[in-house]
Amino acid sequence: MKLSLLLLPLLLLFSCNEETPLAHTNVIIILTDDMGYADLSCFGSTLNQTPNLDKMAEEGAQFTGYYAGQPICSASRASILTGCYPNRVGIHNAMMPDSKIGINLSEITIAEMLKKEGYHTGAFGKWHLGDDPKFLPLNHGFDEYIGIPYSNDMWPFHPQQGPVFNFKPLPLIQGNDVIDTLTDQSNLTVDLTNHSVDFIKRHKEEPFFLYLAHPQPHVPLFVSDKFKGKSENGLYGDVMLELDWSVGEILQTLKELELDKNTLVIFTSDNGPWKAYGNHAGNSGIFREAKGTSWEGGHRTPFIVSFPGKISADEKIQTPFYAMDILPTVAKLTGAELPHLKIDGLDVWDIWTGETKENPHEIFLYYYKVNELHAIRYGDWKMVFPHRYRTMHGQEPGKDGLPGSYRFIDMERTELYNLKDDPSETVNVFAENLNIVAEIEKYAERARKDLGDALTDRIGEGLREVGRVE
Repeated sequence: MKLSLLLLPLLLLFSCNEETPLAHTNVIIILTDDMGYADLSCFGSTLNQTPNLDKMAEEGAQFTGYYAGQPICSASRASILTGCYPNRVGIHNAMMPDSKIGINLSEITIAEMLKKEGYHTGAFGKWHLGDDPKFLPLNHGFDEYIGIPYSNDMWPFHPQQGPVFNFKPLPLIQGNDVIDTLTDQSNLTVDLTNHSVDFIKRHKEEPFFLYLAHPQPHVPLFVSDKFKGKSENGLYGDVMLELDWSVGEILQTLKELELDKNTLVIFTSDNGPWKAYGNHAGNSGIFREAKGTSWEGGHRTPFIVSFPGKISADEKIQTPFYAMDILPTVAKLTGAELPHLKIDGLDVWDIWTGETKENPHEIFLYYYKVNELHAIRYGDWKMVFPHRYRTMHGQEPGKDGLPGSYRFIDMERTELYNLKDDPSETVNVFAENLNIVAEIEKYAERARKDLGDALTDRIGEGLREVGRVE
């Protein structure tokens, strides 16, 4: 007995030196607004300098096949937070101020899922899932919130205020209360970053979920004095430098607190760039079109994951996955219980770690506007159905914060593209692949039955009620 007591301290000492399972996994999602696929230097930009994000990609993994849930603000955010196609939960397009709808209280967000597991949850930045108090973050699983309830251009200083819009002051909200109205957004990126760093420090001893949703680089572009005029790409490049700095602050804080090895950090954008704004817009790279369209440039955005010791360094992964896959993957890593309601996402951890190159989804659905089914991805194939879309090709772009005018194109025939051979969607191979067309048509019929399709006057059986102001 005495010998056992003497050996016990030695056993404890040796066990402390061995690698032990992590007690919990912290989760951070950093989301930007309207950042293009090719806006980071690690994703091909020759105009923007993004050293911290490049380092994050070198130390983690970057993904070239990630898809936003829809090519527009509110819908894409709903997809990330609920694990669903946004139209399944009744969210379409970008909600305007004083919206009478928002995310339903019955939906389970990542924050609610993790809060049940003892996580402290914080949201900082742009929300855009309804501005009525019942729709704000504190009613959807977040313990803390500071930010703006919708897009940063929905304010009285919009360049089209009067002729087109009549926006009221832009509120800054803490919890459920308006604490200020913004007339200048120059320090907003810095303030949101500081709030996020403070959140991490305050909750370093417990599991936490941080959702940092930057309003930039959505127009109007704003940057603090520290980064003004510091880039080689004008104001847009300055904004990118500051957003990159913000990511660096988060990652450095994790390292200083020795939290980096048990924290999953995700960086991405809500959709592609807003091309109408010219030199104040981002770059979709090789991909066709941009925000507000169902071509690849609307849905493809940069995606970087860091998790030292769990995700191999400097991985570049092409396997496609989707915004709604984030929630179930986080559930897998944290041991959280999935929502009881149907979700569309699947666990893609094995894709993130490079253990598989197989996309677990049979198809991906490109919905836009008020529940229009525009396209389906099936393996390397993408079939695009007749619909109307906007383009800036052949148009005079906007400049210095003023938008250019779109022209609209009406597609009259279904088209088919092979994304492996033709990621820019330039060659329609419909006629040569009628067997593939027939196969995708079967999936389209199932999608219309489940989620509906306004283009064919179908109402889906699997749609859930959006939240409403009574």
